[in-house]
Amino acid sequence: GLVLGVYSSEKGDGAAQFTSAGDAFDRLVSGKLRALLSLCGPPLKKGKTRIFHGLHQDFPSVVVVGLGKKNAGINEQENWNEGKENIRTAVAVGCRQIQDLEIPCVEVDPCGDAQAAAEGAVLGLHEYNELKQKKKPVVTPQLHGSAESQAWQKGVTYAEGQNLARYLMEAPANYITPIKFAEHIEQKLRTFSNVKVHIRPESWITTQEMGAFLSVAKGSAEPPIFLEIHYLGSANTDDSPLVFVGKGVTFDSGGISLKPSSGMDAMRADMGGAATVCSAIVTAATLNLPLNIIGLAPLCENMPSGKANKPGDVVRAKNGKTIQVDNTDAEGRLLLADALCYAHNFNARAIVNAATLTGAMDVALGSAATGVFTNSSWLWTHLYEASILTGDRVWRMPLFEHYTKQVTDCPLADVSNIGKYSRAGGACTAAAFLKEFVTASHWAHLDIAGVMSNKDEVPYLRKGMAGRPTRTLVEFAARLSQDTHS
Repeated sequence: GLVLGVYSSEKGDGAAQFTSAGDAFDRLVSGKLRALLSLCGPPLKKGKTRIFHGLHQDFPSVVVVGLGKKNAGINEQENWNEGKENIRTAVAVGCRQIQDLEIPCVEVDPCGDAQAAAEGAVLGLHEYNELKQKKKPVVTPQLHGSAESQAWQKGVTYAEGQNLARYLMEAPANYITPIKFAEHIEQKLRTFSNVKVHIRPESWITTQEMGAFLSVAKGSAEPPIFLEIHYLGSANTDDSPLVFVGKGVTFDSGGISLKPSSGMDAMRADMGGAATVCSAIVTAATLNLPLNIIGLAPLCENMPSGKANKPGDVVRAKNGKTIQVDNTDAEGRLLLADALCYAHNFNARAIVNAATLTGAMDVALGSAATGVFTNSSWLWTHLYEASILTGDRVWRMPLFEHYTKQVTDCPLADVSNIGKYSRAGGACTAAAFLKEFVTASHWAHLDIAGVMSNKDEVPYLRKGMAGRPTRTLVEFAARLSQDTHS
């Protein structure tokens, strides 16, 4: 199969405006493609397709897909590169059409941006069907032509990174337990000589005095794991690393503060923070990015049992602060508190944590963007600029003292794990809680609860767990590796 792009007519005369690959193919078939398109009714709108059969012996089926306006660039209102998003969407739609025809291989028009085209193809075709007997046919996307093969390969690597996170998040919680999660990531990194993976057991977590993390884990029969990854990509292995921290709750029942049963199955993806940061490191290693990255993922389940945290319990974090656990379903911040304390051991250039932390984040931004709380404008700028390129957007949220007071005004301990005004500003009070365990001057907390899954909002992702914002984290790391900021 072949997927070709066509731009909207700028003159309004309805004439198809092909990409250079489309033009070349049309010449190959003596203008038949253009002639057929003009006979097929009105010009193709963005993301809409036409399928033609029998035009050329090498390509029995050709899908032509609308790319929208030519030269669509950065849209200031939308905070993304519209041209790249149009390509990702168009290519994904075209590739799925080929898949529906059960054709095993598809060549993809680079559409002027081979990286975006590759991302659209590889993200658009991904589906978790490991446990089904009846599977969709596997389609292998390839670049049509050879002009942009390096950019194409980079796009494939970016998309495969996000697909790894999607796989981990989508898999059932009895298949991805804390130890299985860690082993899966270790397997992915096994071939890299500049990567070390440490799978730390409960005994190690205890010696580190991570009381907050252990208090969540003790409710489950599954033992906790602290996954630590060291990627040494910099020419100087002593260079200060970028430290990624990811919340790794492989299933979140809410604990004693039990969640409603409706939709609870989605809480298999409550380790989305760990999935995205670990997948970003796998991608960075594959791309051989020239910087050092450390990944930290506290992994456990949050379950109700006779050993579980009880509302009102007080636990002690690694830095000595006491935490009143007023809601056992606000557990992610307890894991992160200890992991963030530990992250300060590495003289980090920056600490970036990701977590499906609060339903309040989903209420605030929905699935449009990841909420970012940061104490560093330098860090924010890098994340923001990366997200414009990837189309997987971020939006800055406040870290006001106003919210800090709501978690530090606590009857029994130094800090409470929920704000004293209950649901008001829930994502902001959660970030304020984490800030109590951070002394680094460049720290960002990414609340990814709203972007955890996809219904139909991102057209190049199928329904299911989204693996967002893995590509933004990779692009951010790539930008950091070029930045001379110390």
